[in-house]
Amino acid sequence: MTHSFNRRTALLGGAALGTAGALSLAGGGTPWTWSPAGAVPGEGTGKDPHDVWDPDCDDVVADLAQKGDIDKVNRLLKHWTRNGQPLPAGLPKDLRDFLTEARRLPAWADHGKLAAGARFNDKRGTYLGIIYGFVSGMMSTVIPREARAVYYSKGGADLKDRITKTAKLGYDVGTSNAFAPDGEMMITCVKTRLAHSGVRYLLPKSPHWSSGAQPHEKLPISQADMMVTWHSLPTSAMRQFRKWGVPVDRAEGEGFLHTWQLSAHMLGIKDEYIPATWASAESQARQVLDPILAPTEEGRRLASMLLDLGHNLDLSLLSRGVLGAITRYMLGDDIAGWLRIPREPVWSPLLETAWGPYVMVREGLLDVGLPPKAYWLFDEFLRQFVLLYMSELRLPINITIPVYNNPNYR
Repeated sequence: MTHSFNRRTALLGGAALGTAGALSLAGGGTPWTWSPAGAVPGEGTGKDPHDVWDPDCDDVVADLAQKGDIDKVNRLLKHWTRNGQPLPAGLPKDLRDFLTEARRLPAWADHGKLAAGARFNDKRGTYLGIIYGFVSGMMSTVIPREARAVYYSKGGADLKDRITKTAKLGYDVGTSNAFAPDGEMMITCVKTRLAHSGVRYLLPKSPHWSSGAQPHEKLPISQADMMVTWHSLPTSAMRQFRKWGVPVDRAEGEGFLHTWQLSAHMLGIKDEYIPATWASAESQARQVLDPILAPTEEGRRLASMLLDLGHNLDLSLLSRGVLGAITRYMLGDDIAGWLRIPREPVWSPLLETAWGPYVMVREGLLDVGLPPKAYWLFDEFLRQFVLLYMSELRLPINITIPVYNNPNYR
């Protein structure tokens, strides 16, 4: 079947909504019992990742902040975008040394798996965009530590800007050359890692964040926090494909996992916390993601902002009600209730009845059984979804180290 949306626009558009906190600010306080035997190296210390951050990067960024060099560094790194591109001249030595090491692929990188992952992304990029948007993106608003940290950090001050920047990671991970010298994913990850350290440096200075931090939450964005958000992306995507009955080629599914394993590593997550298989990912997600979902006032405000992003555009199928109905369908009635999203009288029952068959028709797995009007509505929704989020993206996208927290609250 010919698809009317290319993978690039759909995935970039979906990532725009989907990574409002992508790979950055998640978490919870559940005890850590997951065994490192299920991780990529098959071993590890077993240390609780709630008490592990990214000291190598944190020390470098803290030193830059204390010396007043962050604005200078952001300017120097603005055009450093390709994986194989030399570092710009003029960077402080400690930062140069860190970046040189941080952008190396690990020894376990498998280019055959990456090629299979690229095929997976190419085939199903449209659906991944929707999943990243309405599963990961909206789920981020009911991950309490993520919601609070996003809201009180710089990202909460300009959600559109944050979405634009985090969208880049969601797009880059799906490109065929993501980890090749002419690709950009490695640099995107490293810059995101620097941004995370900037948030760790700044956010504890916010009385708004500090007053609501959990007793054991010394700093935001722990290794556990990052893994929670990681699961909201690839693990949740595979759950949706199973829910919709879409068969996944085994090699391509493992390749998709491998792209996200490498992304986790490049973002500074220790290998002992990165699941080696989909089964290991499921076991970890059931412990660290599923039990900690809960509403917060900050999360409700973020969700409301996300649902209003298309307000000023003349796109009839992207009304707040329709976006809310998609959220309800993807995440369920409980989470929609937490976010105070009402049931939409037309779209909610339509999605419940026809979305699964629609996906199967587009995947070439079903030839009949879907009313033409429903098929057109869903196709038009996807088209408008792409138009909306592409309108928010202005390339080139520059990920920077933050220099202030959110000064404005709703």
